[in-house]
Amino acid sequence: MSTSNDKRREQMFAAIRLGLAKYDAPDRRKVAETRVKAPPAPLVPDRAQKSAAEQKALFKGYLEGQAATVIEVKSKAEIPAAIAGYLRGNNLPMRVRTGSDPVIKGLDWASQPALTHEEGRAVGSDEVGLSRVTAAIAETGTLVLASGADNPVTITFLPENHIAIVEESALVGGFEGVWEKLRARFGRGGMSRTVNFVSGPSRTADIGGQLVMGAHGPRRLCVIMVAE
Repeated sequence: MSTSNDKRREQMFAAIRLGLAKYDAPDRRKVAETRVKAPPAPLVPDRAQKSAAEQKALFKGYLEGQAATVIEVKSKAEIPAAIAGYLRGNNLPMRVRTGSDPVIKGLDWASQPALTHEEGRAVGSDEVGLSRVTAAIAETGTLVLASGADNPVTITFLPENHIAIVEESALVGGFEGVWEKLRARFGRGGMSRTVNFVSGPSRTADIGGQLVMGAHGPRRLCVIMVAE
């Protein structure tokens, strides 16, 4: 039996090698190498081919339609006050878990003495996580978060309440524009361990058709959009 299985396995691998040999033809390789060296401009769907202001409105509309809260501020200096106001308004603890993101670390936390933040990966007792997105997709209202010590993935999914900072410069029209942002951040050939796409709070209606919030992630999502 094992000999027969070995023979079938070798036949399968031989077929794969044959297919790869054809796929790896010089002309195909040249096309791929050219594309890697000079990626074409990303495709943008019709509904996202809009001005920056219209893309922002589209992004905000999708988020709010997915039960997220959107708070607009003019500068990063206003972020701590926006966070404090959101936490008070939802009767949440005045404590947030953050990573080592330089923008988050550089906020004027002292301007909100009642608000504290702890740095590091999220733990089970954390109720509020704060992260900064790498990109945001206007066509679907989606946040794109690259994992790392600056923005640990646990902060995105473990606390029941997630606050995400979105700089307007991170907004792209369509899905493919995300990869330009990632290349700009990590350099060509670099990438974070995971890239997570988040559209609204966690929810499911798989059981009995009843909508349940926070089934496999945060039950609340607050997005702070920064104009500068």
